Amino acid sequence: MQIGIDSFAAAHDDISLSVGPAERLQQLIKQIELADQLGLDVFGVGEHHRREFLDSAPVIILAAAAARTSNIRLTSAVTVLSAADPVRLFEEFATLDVLSKGRAEMVVGRGSFIEAFPLFGLSLKDYDSLFEEKIDLLLKIRDNEYITWSGKYRPNLNGQGVYPRPLQNPLPIWIGVGGTPESFVRAGILGLPLMVAIIGGSTHQFRPLVDLYREAGKRAGHSPDRLKVGIHSLGYVADKTQEAIDDFFPGYAHTMTEIGKERGWPKMTHDRFEIQRSSKGALVIGNPHEVVEKIIRHSKALGGISRFTFMMNPGSLPYEKLMQATKLISTQVAPSLREHFGKY
Repeated sequence: MQIGIDSFAAAHDDISLSVGPAERLQQLIKQIELADQLGLDVFGVGEHHRREFLDSAPVIILAAAAARTSNIRLTSAVTVLSAADPVRLFEEFATLDVLSKGRAEMVVGRGSFIEAFPLFGLSLKDYDSLFEEKIDLLLKIRDNEYITWSGKYRPNLNGQGVYPRPLQNPLPIWIGVGGTPESFVRAGILGLPLMVAIIGGSTHQFRPLVDLYREAGKRAGHSPDRLKVGIHSLGYVADKTQEAIDDFFPGYAHTMTEIGKERGWPKMTHDRFEIQRSSKGALVIGNPHEVVEKIIRHSKALGGISRFTFMMNPGSLPYEKLMQATKLISTQVAPSLREHFGKY
Protein backbone atom coordinates (compact mmCIF):
# COMPACT_ATOMS: atom_id res chain seq x y z
CA MET A 1 0.00 0.00 0.00
CA GLN A 2 1.19 3.52 -0.82
CA ILE A 3 0.84 6.13 1.93
CA GLY A 4 0.78 9.84 1.32
CA ILE A 5 -0.35 13.30 2.35
CA ASP A 6 -2.57 15.76 0.51
CA SER A 7 -2.62 19.50 1.17
CA PHE A 8 -4.94 22.34 0.21
CA ALA A 9 -2.29 24.87 1.36
CA ALA A 10 -4.70 26.30 3.93
CA ALA A 11 -3.69 29.93 4.36
CA HIS A 12 -5.47 30.91 7.56
CA ASP A 13 -8.72 30.80 9.42
CA ASP A 14 -10.32 32.93 12.10
CA ILE A 15 -9.17 30.86 15.06
CA SER A 16 -5.54 30.16 14.25
CA LEU A 17 -2.46 32.30 13.82
CA SER A 18 -2.15 33.56 10.29
CA VAL A 19 1.04 33.45 8.28
CA GLY A 20 1.75 35.29 5.08
CA PRO A 21 1.20 33.44 1.78
CA ALA A 22 4.91 33.39 0.94
CA GLU A 23 5.79 31.85 4.30
CA ARG A 24 2.93 29.37 4.12
CA LEU A 25 3.97 28.08 0.69
CA GLN A 26 7.61 27.80 1.79
CA GLN A 27 6.42 25.75 4.76
CA LEU A 28 4.47 23.47 2.42
CA ILE A 29 7.56 22.87 0.26
CA LYS A 30 9.55 22.04 3.40
CA GLN A 31 6.84 19.58 4.44
CA ILE A 32 6.99 17.84 1.05
CA GLU A 33 10.79 17.79 1.27
CA LEU A 34 10.59 16.14 4.72
CA ALA A 35 8.07 13.57 3.49
CA ASP A 36 10.50 12.70 0.67
CA GLN A 37 13.46 12.39 3.01
CA LEU A 38 11.49 10.07 5.31
CA GLY A 39 10.35 7.80 2.47
CA LEU A 40 6.68 8.67 2.10
CA ASP A 41 5.23 7.46 -1.21
CA VAL A 42 3.19 10.38 -2.49
CA PHE A 43 2.28 14.02 -1.82
CA GLY A 44 -0.71 15.72 -3.41
CA VAL A 45 -1.75 19.35 -3.73
CA GLY A 46 -5.40 20.25 -4.29
CA GLU A 47 -6.97 22.94 -6.45
CA HIS A 48 -9.28 25.59 -5.05
CA HIS A 49 -10.11 29.15 -5.96
CA ARG A 50 -11.03 30.43 -2.51
CA ARG A 51 -9.54 32.95 -0.09
CA GLU A 52 -8.67 30.38 2.57
CA PHE A 53 -6.51 28.17 0.32
CA LEU A 54 -3.31 28.90 -1.64
CA ASP A 55 -3.55 26.00 -4.11
CA SER A 56 -5.12 27.64 -7.16
CA ALA A 57 -2.05 26.66 -9.24
CA PRO A 58 -1.04 23.25 -7.85
CA VAL A 59 1.37 22.30 -10.63
CA ILE A 60 3.55 25.30 -9.77
CA ILE A 61 3.74 24.20 -6.14
CA LEU A 62 4.53 20.66 -7.24
CA ALA A 63 7.22 21.89 -9.61
CA ALA A 64 8.88 23.78 -6.76
CA ALA A 65 8.75 20.59 -4.71
CA ALA A 66 10.18 18.56 -7.60
CA ALA A 67 13.37 20.62 -7.48
CA ARG A 68 13.90 19.76 -3.80
CA THR A 69 12.88 16.09 -3.73
CA SER A 70 14.16 12.86 -5.24
CA ASN A 71 11.76 9.96 -4.79
CA ILE A 72 8.29 10.99 -3.65
CA ARG A 73 5.53 10.96 -6.24
CA LEU A 74 3.92 14.36 -6.86
CA THR A 75 0.25 14.57 -7.73
CA SER A 76 -2.73 16.86 -7.90
CA ALA A 77 -5.50 16.25 -5.40
CA VAL A 78 -7.81 17.01 -7.27
CA THR A 79 -7.32 18.91 -10.56
CA VAL A 80 -10.67 20.44 -11.55
CA LEU A 81 -10.59 19.08 -15.08
CA SER A 82 -14.02 20.45 -15.98
CA ALA A 83 -12.63 23.99 -15.67
CA ALA A 84 -9.27 23.34 -17.36
CA ASP A 85 -8.00 23.06 -20.93
CA PRO A 86 -6.80 19.45 -21.29
CA VAL A 87 -4.06 20.43 -23.73
CA ARG A 88 -2.55 22.99 -21.40
CA LEU A 89 -3.04 20.72 -18.39
CA PHE A 90 -1.22 17.84 -20.05
CA GLU A 91 1.65 20.13 -21.07
CA GLU A 92 2.00 21.32 -17.47
CA PHE A 93 2.02 17.86 -15.92
CA ALA A 94 4.26 16.45 -18.65
CA THR A 95 6.71 19.25 -17.84
CA LEU A 96 6.41 18.36 -14.14
CA ASP A 97 7.12 14.75 -15.04
CA VAL A 98 10.28 15.73 -16.89
CA LEU A 99 11.41 18.03 -14.06
CA SER A 100 10.79 15.34 -11.44
CA LYS A 101 12.39 12.58 -13.56
CA GLY A 102 9.16 10.60 -13.85
CA ARG A 103 7.33 11.25 -10.58
CA ALA A 104 4.27 13.22 -11.70
CA GLU A 105 0.65 12.08 -11.51
CA MET A 106 -2.77 13.63 -11.95
CA VAL A 107 -5.95 13.02 -9.99
CA VAL A 108 -8.70 14.67 -12.02
CA GLY A 109 -12.31 15.28 -11.13
CA ARG A 110 -15.22 17.66 -11.42
CA GLY A 111 -14.44 19.37 -8.13
CA SER A 112 -16.59 19.63 -5.02
CA PHE A 113 -16.38 23.44 -4.99
CA ILE A 114 -17.87 25.43 -7.85
CA GLU A 115 -15.88 28.69 -7.82
CA ALA A 116 -13.81 27.67 -10.86
CA PHE A 117 -16.85 27.60 -13.13
CA PRO A 118 -17.89 31.28 -13.05
CA LEU A 119 -14.25 32.31 -12.63
CA PHE A 120 -13.37 30.77 -16.01
CA GLY A 121 -16.66 31.63 -17.74
CA LEU A 122 -18.20 28.18 -17.58
CA SER A 123 -21.78 27.19 -16.86
CA LEU A 124 -22.68 24.86 -13.99
CA LYS A 125 -25.36 23.31 -16.18
CA ASP A 126 -22.46 21.79 -18.13
CA TYR A 127 -20.86 20.40 -14.94
CA ASP A 128 -20.89 16.77 -16.09
CA SER A 129 -20.67 17.15 -19.86
CA LEU A 130 -17.58 19.33 -19.53
CA PHE A 131 -15.83 16.59 -17.61
CA GLU A 132 -16.86 13.85 -20.04
CA GLU A 133 -15.50 15.74 -23.02
CA LYS A 134 -12.31 16.83 -21.31
CA ILE A 135 -11.37 13.45 -19.89
CA ASP A 136 -11.81 12.02 -23.39
CA LEU A 137 -9.41 14.60 -24.81
CA LEU A 138 -6.94 14.29 -21.95
CA LEU A 139 -6.63 10.54 -22.41
CA LYS A 140 -6.25 10.89 -26.19
CA ILE A 141 -3.41 13.37 -25.63
CA ARG A 142 -1.79 10.98 -23.17
CA ASP A 143 -1.88 8.18 -25.72
CA ASN A 144 -1.02 10.13 -28.88
CA GLU A 145 1.62 12.71 -29.72
CA TYR A 146 -0.45 14.12 -32.59
CA ILE A 147 -4.14 14.81 -32.00
CA THR A 148 -7.11 15.04 -34.32
CA TRP A 149 -10.18 15.75 -32.20
CA SER A 150 -13.40 17.75 -32.16
CA GLY A 151 -15.74 18.66 -29.33
CA LYS A 152 -18.21 21.21 -28.03
CA TYR A 153 -16.24 23.22 -25.49
CA ARG A 154 -12.91 24.00 -27.14
CA PRO A 155 -11.57 24.50 -30.69
CA ASN A 156 -10.86 21.39 -32.75
CA LEU A 157 -7.43 19.85 -33.01
CA ASN A 158 -6.25 18.93 -36.49
CA GLY A 159 -3.15 16.85 -36.15
CA GLN A 160 -1.17 19.17 -33.88
CA GLY A 161 1.50 17.77 -31.59
CA VAL A 162 1.33 18.25 -27.82
CA TYR A 163 4.67 18.75 -26.05
CA PRO A 164 6.65 17.91 -24.06
CA ARG A 165 5.94 14.22 -23.79
CA PRO A 166 6.24 12.86 -20.23
CA LEU A 167 8.95 10.44 -19.20
CA GLN A 168 6.33 8.00 -17.90
CA ASN A 169 4.38 6.17 -20.54
CA PRO A 170 1.58 6.43 -19.75
CA LEU A 171 1.49 9.39 -17.38
CA PRO A 172 -0.58 8.17 -14.40
CA ILE A 173 -4.08 9.66 -14.32
CA TRP A 174 -6.50 8.83 -11.50
CA ILE A 175 -10.18 9.75 -11.33
CA GLY A 176 -11.14 11.57 -8.14
CA VAL A 177 -14.73 10.91 -7.03
CA GLY A 178 -17.09 11.77 -4.21
CA GLY A 179 -20.39 9.95 -3.92
CA THR A 180 -21.95 9.98 -7.39
CA PRO A 181 -22.52 6.46 -8.77
CA GLU A 182 -22.10 7.62 -12.37
CA SER A 183 -18.58 8.85 -11.55
CA PHE A 184 -17.57 5.45 -10.18
CA VAL A 185 -18.97 3.67 -13.23
CA ARG A 186 -17.27 6.06 -15.64
CA ALA A 187 -13.89 5.49 -13.98
CA GLY A 188 -14.39 1.74 -14.26
CA ILE A 189 -15.33 1.90 -17.94
CA LEU A 190 -12.22 3.99 -18.62
CA GLY A 191 -10.05 1.57 -16.64
CA LEU A 192 -8.48 4.36 -14.60
CA PRO A 193 -7.46 4.07 -10.94
CA LEU A 194 -9.97 5.55 -8.52
CA MET A 195 -9.32 8.03 -5.71
CA VAL A 196 -12.31 8.21 -3.37
CA ALA A 197 -12.66 11.34 -1.23
CA ILE A 198 -14.22 10.13 2.03
CA ILE A 199 -14.65 13.18 4.25
CA GLY A 200 -17.77 12.17 6.17
CA GLY A 201 -20.16 9.36 6.95
CA SER A 202 -19.05 5.76 7.33
CA THR A 203 -16.43 4.27 5.04
CA HIS A 204 -18.32 0.99 4.55
CA GLN A 205 -21.17 2.96 2.94
CA PHE A 206 -18.91 3.51 -0.07
CA ARG A 207 -18.50 -0.23 -0.72
CA PRO A 208 -21.48 -0.49 -3.14
CA LEU A 209 -20.01 2.39 -5.16
CA VAL A 210 -16.55 0.81 -5.25
CA ASP A 211 -18.20 -2.45 -6.33
CA LEU A 212 -19.91 -0.55 -9.18
CA TYR A 213 -16.48 0.70 -10.26
CA ARG A 214 -14.93 -2.75 -10.24
CA GLU A 215 -17.89 -4.34 -12.01
CA ALA A 216 -17.91 -1.65 -14.70
CA GLY A 217 -14.19 -2.08 -15.22
CA LYS A 218 -14.51 -5.84 -15.48
CA ARG A 219 -17.35 -5.55 -18.03
CA ALA A 220 -15.22 -3.14 -20.04
CA GLY A 221 -12.47 -5.75 -20.22
CA HIS A 222 -9.96 -4.16 -17.85
CA SER A 223 -7.78 -6.41 -15.73
CA PRO A 224 -8.18 -6.17 -11.93
CA ASP A 225 -4.65 -4.82 -11.50
CA ARG A 226 -5.68 -1.68 -13.41
CA LEU A 227 -8.67 -1.04 -11.16
CA LYS A 228 -6.83 0.39 -8.18
CA VAL A 229 -8.71 2.11 -5.36
CA GLY A 230 -7.29 4.81 -3.12
CA ILE A 231 -8.78 6.81 -0.26
CA HIS A 232 -8.31 10.52 0.35
CA SER A 233 -9.35 11.08 3.96
CA LEU A 234 -9.38 13.80 6.56
CA GLY A 235 -6.84 12.54 9.06
CA TYR A 236 -4.16 13.52 11.54
CA VAL A 237 -1.64 11.73 13.75
CA ALA A 238 -0.10 12.76 17.07
CA ASP A 239 1.85 10.88 19.72
CA LYS A 240 -1.23 10.64 21.92
CA THR A 241 -4.90 10.39 21.02
CA GLN A 242 -6.08 13.36 23.05
CA GLU A 243 -3.33 15.50 21.58
CA ALA A 244 -4.50 14.59 18.07
CA ILE A 245 -8.11 15.47 18.98
CA ASP A 246 -7.17 18.76 20.63
CA ASP A 247 -4.96 19.77 17.68
CA PHE A 248 -7.33 18.84 14.90
CA PHE A 249 -10.84 19.60 16.12
CA PRO A 250 -10.85 23.43 16.33
CA GLY A 251 -9.76 24.08 12.75
CA TYR A 252 -11.79 21.17 11.41
CA ALA A 253 -14.95 22.32 13.19
CA HIS A 254 -14.52 25.89 11.98
CA THR A 255 -13.92 24.92 8.36
CA MET A 256 -16.71 22.34 8.19
CA THR A 257 -19.16 24.75 9.81
CA GLU A 258 -18.30 27.51 7.33
CA ILE A 259 -18.59 25.17 4.34
CA GLY A 260 -21.78 23.82 5.88
CA LYS A 261 -23.33 27.28 5.71
CA GLU A 262 -22.92 27.11 1.92
CA ARG A 263 -24.23 23.55 1.62
CA GLY A 264 -26.91 23.31 4.27
CA TRP A 265 -24.95 21.12 6.69
CA PRO A 266 -25.47 21.43 10.44
CA LYS A 267 -22.83 23.04 12.64
CA MET A 268 -19.92 20.74 13.41
CA THR A 269 -20.06 19.89 17.11
CA HIS A 270 -17.68 17.84 19.21
CA ASP A 271 -20.29 15.06 19.46
CA ARG A 272 -20.59 14.87 15.65
CA PHE A 273 -16.79 14.91 15.42
CA GLU A 274 -16.52 11.96 17.81
CA ILE A 275 -19.05 9.98 15.75
CA GLN A 276 -16.89 10.58 12.68
CA ARG A 277 -13.80 9.55 14.68
CA SER A 278 -15.40 6.30 15.87
CA SER A 279 -14.38 2.88 14.51
CA LYS A 280 -16.57 3.08 11.39
CA GLY A 281 -16.48 6.84 10.91
CA ALA A 282 -14.58 8.55 8.11
CA LEU A 283 -12.09 10.57 10.18
CA VAL A 284 -8.68 8.93 10.71
CA ILE A 285 -7.41 10.72 13.80
CA GLY A 286 -5.43 9.41 16.75
CA ASN A 287 -2.09 7.97 17.76
CA PRO A 288 -0.09 5.96 15.20
CA HIS A 289 -1.38 2.56 16.34
CA GLU A 290 -5.03 3.68 16.23
CA VAL A 291 -4.57 5.21 12.79
CA VAL A 292 -2.94 2.07 11.39
CA GLU A 293 -5.76 -0.10 12.71
CA LYS A 294 -8.40 2.20 11.26
CA ILE A 295 -6.82 2.28 7.81
CA ILE A 296 -6.74 -1.53 7.84
CA ARG A 297 -10.47 -1.52 8.69
CA HIS A 298 -11.15 0.97 5.90
CA SER A 299 -9.32 -1.25 3.42
CA LYS A 300 -11.33 -4.30 4.46
CA ALA A 301 -14.56 -2.31 4.23
CA LEU A 302 -13.83 -1.41 0.60
CA GLY A 303 -12.50 -4.79 -0.50
CA GLY A 304 -8.88 -3.64 -0.55
CA ILE A 305 -7.16 -0.33 -1.30
CA SER A 306 -3.75 0.42 -2.79
CA ARG A 307 -3.25 4.03 -1.61
CA PHE A 308 -4.23 6.11 1.41
CA THR A 309 -3.62 9.86 1.68
CA PHE A 310 -4.09 12.07 4.72
CA MET A 311 -5.64 15.52 4.33
CA MET A 312 -4.50 17.17 7.55
CA ASN A 313 -5.31 20.84 7.10
CA PRO A 314 -8.96 21.64 6.38
CA GLY A 315 -8.20 24.49 8.77
CA SER A 316 -4.69 25.75 9.46
CA LEU A 317 -2.63 23.66 11.84
CA PRO A 318 0.62 25.20 13.08
CA TYR A 319 3.62 24.37 10.92
CA GLU A 320 5.34 22.51 13.75
CA LYS A 321 2.28 20.28 14.24
CA LEU A 322 2.09 19.45 10.51
CA MET A 323 5.78 18.57 10.45
CA GLN A 324 5.50 16.35 13.51
CA ALA A 325 2.48 14.57 12.02
CA THR A 326 4.38 14.11 8.76
CA LYS A 327 7.21 12.45 10.70
CA LEU A 328 4.80 10.10 12.51
CA ILE A 329 3.00 9.14 9.29
CA SER A 330 6.31 8.52 7.51
CA THR A 331 8.18 6.68 10.26
CA GLN A 332 5.44 4.82 12.15
CA VAL A 333 2.17 4.64 10.20
CA ALA A 334 3.55 3.94 6.72
CA PRO A 335 6.02 1.20 7.78
CA SER A 336 3.33 -0.62 9.77
CA LEU A 337 0.90 -0.52 6.84
CA ARG A 338 3.54 -1.66 4.37
CA GLU A 339 4.35 -4.56 6.64
CA HIS A 340 0.67 -5.49 6.81
CA PHE A 341 -0.21 -5.03 3.13
CA GLY A 342 3.05 -5.00 1.23
CA LYS A 343 4.36 -1.79 -0.38
CA TYR A 344 1.92 -1.72 -3.31
